[in-house]
Amino acid sequence: MPLRYSLHFLRCTLVLLSMALLSFSASARQSRAKIAAEIEQSMRSKLLNVWYPRSIDKQYGGFLSSFTYDWQPTGSQDKMIVTQARHTWSNAIASQLYPKEAHYKTGARHGFTFLRDVLWDKQHGGFHTLVNRQGQVIRRGFAEKEAYGNAFALYALSAYYKATGDKEALALAQETFRWLEKHSHDPVHKGYFQHLKLDGTPIVRFDTISSTSDLGYKDQNTSIHLLEAFTELYQIWPDPLVRERLQEMLFLIRDKITTRQGYMVLFFQPDWTPVSFRDTDRETILRHRYLDHVSFGHDVETAYLLLEASHVLGLKNDTTTLRVAKRMVDHSLRNGWDAEKGGFYEEGYYFKGDANLTITKDAKNWWSQAEGLNTLLLMADLFPKDEMQYYQKFETLWRYISTYLIDQEHGGWYAGGLDKEPNQKTALKGHIWKGNYHQLRAMANCVARLKHENHKTPHKQ
Repeated sequence: MPLRYSLHFLRCTLVLLSMALLSFSASARQSRAKIAAEIEQSMRSKLLNVWYPRSIDKQYGGFLSSFTYDWQPTGSQDKMIVTQARHTWSNAIASQLYPKEAHYKTGARHGFTFLRDVLWDKQHGGFHTLVNRQGQVIRRGFAEKEAYGNAFALYALSAYYKATGDKEALALAQETFRWLEKHSHDPVHKGYFQHLKLDGTPIVRFDTISSTSDLGYKDQNTSIHLLEAFTELYQIWPDPLVRERLQEMLFLIRDKITTRQGYMVLFFQPDWTPVSFRDTDRETILRHRYLDHVSFGHDVETAYLLLEASHVLGLKNDTTTLRVAKRMVDHSLRNGWDAEKGGFYEEGYYFKGDANLTITKDAKNWWSQAEGLNTLLLMADLFPKDEMQYYQKFETLWRYISTYLIDQEHGGWYAGGLDKEPNQKTALKGHIWKGNYHQLRAMANCVARLKHENHKTPHKQ
């Protein structure tokens, strides 16, 4: 089966890229080839090789979640659906990138088996959110079922099916989609309810719930990863309802969740009324910052996911999605980019009465930089002569990542850039919220795009 990872709409931009390449100087081509080699070498030696097969839990199934800075397993090793699905996805992708390394295909099968046999609820359907290392369901800290986690399971199952042709995986992906349709989809206001009870009933937000809790809200993060999952699913199962939901999520994110300024609102009431604290005092705003801020990482990530979905849907001359995606990237660069060292800041806020956005958290988390790397290169190839100078910023971001985020001694990525958070040098390299999905997707996409100019025919995606 041909190599297919998440840059599914690469073909759609290759014509533009080919035109731009005609004007590339020899030095520019050399630069692209050099960075491609650097990224791929790092992807293999500092990412994939340190995670696999080390993280495979041979005793209880699935993957170990928590590792120290020098890659020693640590802690209780609870297993969350998001992490387990992402590791399954990563192994499926790596098995296509490097088919001679047999442990990736074995790891993908190992992950699929855990999803199917342990995390899937055989009584009520849907995937459990959290289990302990032995596979017993944990009912604390999370809703028992979440659309976000089920989206990543769907994403992993689709990628695993692409890599192997395993019909069991396709059947489980179809069952997962139907379960989400029955329990999580909102037929009235559209979109999906995030928090669900064990039997799939959406959790209603009562007045007794803390104002700082997201319980019962709809949100952008669940929405963008459902979009991502449906994009992957539609390519292996072009069902009319899958197409309808994919298009629904594309338009919902593009036209409702994303503001005209170019950033996304984070949380919403079930009828898509934004959750905002902008009319309160600064102390209240900061106390509720989790629910209400500008997340530059999510915005640059979503710009890519919107364009990918539009391509997979086959939307011709979709200038609206392209315009919105570019606006999201430009807003993040103008307001959340470190012009001195590079990198995207974590949070900002438009305080009432202020003309400009204020950075409220200047840390640079690992996943935002990975997503930025992917999207900046895409924008550079779509808009090679744009005043935003996307390619130069892509180069700057790769240098930043190499210097401040990748552990050149022990391997892996720090959770945050050491220029802002030097304590991350000895912090956990892995935990239930930190695997390698963002990094692998970004690096694999960038290598493919950077290398394309050296080939007369497009990569088969």
